[in-house]
Amino acid sequence: MSLLEVSNLSKSFSTRRDLLGRRTGWTHAVRDVSFTLGAGECLAVVGESGAGKSTVGRMVLRLIEPDAGTVTFAGEDVRAAKPARLRQMRRGMQMIFQDPHSSLDPRMTVADAVAEPLVVHTDLDRAARRRRAVELLDKVGIGARYLGRYPAELSGGQLQRVAIARALTLEPKMIVCDEPVAALDVSVRAQVLNLLRDLQEELGLAYLFVCHDLALIEVIADRVLVMKAGEVVESGTTSQIYAAPSQDYTRALLDAVPVPIPRGARQA
Repeated sequence: MSLLEVSNLSKSFSTRRDLLGRRTGWTHAVRDVSFTLGAGECLAVVGESGAGKSTVGRMVLRLIEPDAGTVTFAGEDVRAAKPARLRQMRRGMQMIFQDPHSSLDPRMTVADAVAEPLVVHTDLDRAARRRRAVELLDKVGIGARYLGRYPAELSGGQLQRVAIARALTLEPKMIVCDEPVAALDVSVRAQVLNLLRDLQEELGLAYLFVCHDLALIEVIADRVLVMKAGEVVESGTTSQIYAAPSQDYTRALLDAVPVPIPRGARQA
């Protein structure tokens, strides 16, 4: 059985209202999206901006409520879960957001930010929470010297490492990575991507990896889901998608990936 099963997930948003505040226009952000994710697997959801891929990631965690469809995590219906049960389920499924500057509280120290999930979900005392924070910061390459610092004192790459440590605090089985390196300098993207890959191998994590850059997912994803205008247009293993895409849209995304040698010359 798959760790995550998504079936016919759909979501529309209101785009216009009349003078009385009634909704008169709708945009179909996601329409009938289905996929599975196995334990320890990385599924990349790719597409242009506005394709609906981030909305899918948020609906999986019920950060956005779907209009229709089912989401099953570890055999349990996520959409049917009551608030108390949903909070418990979220111990096993976490999220890393695109912009670490906005995902971390600027008034919290690094130690408090990483340990906060333990305050909510466990009865560990402050000393135990601090020890766990130190352990996780070491794991992501930050170290204890940053425990007392605030987000404004860290670089973007350091902040994203803190966000990754925070996502690992409750030992999840799955992490939704929503464009986790898009806001970072090119020089540190590879470092953070390698960190995510190493953590996946070490901890057996499953990733739902939302990304618009196909150059990145080639090195981390096992399978690829290609979205356009809210719908899945193609899916397959990463090697299949890169070697023989079946859709013109997918080929256009691949052709937009910078390569040292032009694609035509490389095939010659």
